[in-house]
Amino acid sequence: MLSNETIEYSNRLIPVILAVDALYTAETGETDGLIVQKLKTAENHKPAPFKCYAEAREPLVKLMAEAAALPEPDRRVYYEQMCHSILAFATWREKGLSFAEQLKQFIHLPAQPASDAELDVLRGKMRVLLTQMGYSGDLAAQCAAWEARLKVPVDEVSGVLEALMDEAWDRAEKYLFQIPAEKSDRMRVIQVTGVHFNAMCNYAERKVHLNIDPVLTRPGLKHLTVHEGIPGHYLQFKMRETGLLEGSGAADSSLSVVNTAGASVFEGIADNGLRMLNWIDSDDDRVQSHMNRYRAGIGTGAAWRMHALGWPKEKVADWLRSQSLVGGEGWIANRMGFISAAARAVLVWSYWWGEAVVAPVWDKVSTHQKAEFLRFMYDRIHSNDSIAMFENLKGGDVYRN
Repeated sequence: MLSNETIEYSNRLIPVILAVDALYTAETGETDGLIVQKLKTAENHKPAPFKCYAEAREPLVKLMAEAAALPEPDRRVYYEQMCHSILAFATWREKGLSFAEQLKQFIHLPAQPASDAELDVLRGKMRVLLTQMGYSGDLAAQCAAWEARLKVPVDEVSGVLEALMDEAWDRAEKYLFQIPAEKSDRMRVIQVTGVHFNAMCNYAERKVHLNIDPVLTRPGLKHLTVHEGIPGHYLQFKMRETGLLEGSGAADSSLSVVNTAGASVFEGIADNGLRMLNWIDSDDDRVQSHMNRYRAGIGTGAAWRMHALGWPKEKVADWLRSQSLVGGEGWIANRMGFISAAARAVLVWSYWWGEAVVAPVWDKVSTHQKAEFLRFMYDRIHSNDSIAMFENLKGGDVYRN
């Protein structure tokens, strides 16, 4: 359990986060602001009555300093970075921040896209696998043939995804822990079009909104199953909600907040899902795994060209189209919509960094530490730095120092 000091701290932080979000949505008229989802437990908290971003600055600076006195070492790191993120967001709204500074200060990542060398490595890995699988031609031709073989017709997509969700639930209870709910609580599939995401976990309504505009394959649907469902976002929200109802969770875990220090690990747990469930069981899964990383990488490349280099949207779309390999025009359209949103563009980096941060920590944890690490990972929100602290914490120091 978290210390009483940390729970009390989170009760003072959450009204400030809610207030900054309220200021942003009032200013812009957007439905989704800094907060993209709230658990029902968030209804117990109200935003602080700030009239402008400047009024939020003093309490945030105070909370950032107070984080250093929290008993849990990882909470000191996380909350200091979280407060820094919210302060930077307020600064961006007040007087602007360059795109590079948004990356550094919102989500605490290097201000650069995935490099050509990194993308070349991923292309090379896919080419080796696809060649071994018998596909011929250049990489684009190999990927096109691979996608055509595995494409799921639109009228079969929901059924395939529902079956995969059932299997993911069973595998989580075999390899991770007992989920504190009946299987009937799991997510259901709603098909949507014309949206700026591949899929979205609407936890409150237990619905996965699945974009059927891109070409969808069985390996791709398997990835979306673990990302949006189990052990990804559904299970993340379920465990947060359970902790809050039991009185052991931090109040701010009621909120899913973008553009902050927790973004990469939130997405990284979801993207690490197949590894956690021991579910990478074919070359198709391995190709898809490399493709997920590759598409996250070119997403950063497209966003960087638009917001840091100032390319016009049409030129960015053409570049993304030349790199994409799979997904068709539906994928190009939803990525362009995603990165065109000023308050969302930096979030693309969390997909590129997330798995790269979480997977090495997961791989280092010994079998006898897995249960404790799973609590550490799911019971609290983490930054890239705080989740990596697990291996240096011993026994009760994970929870108290």
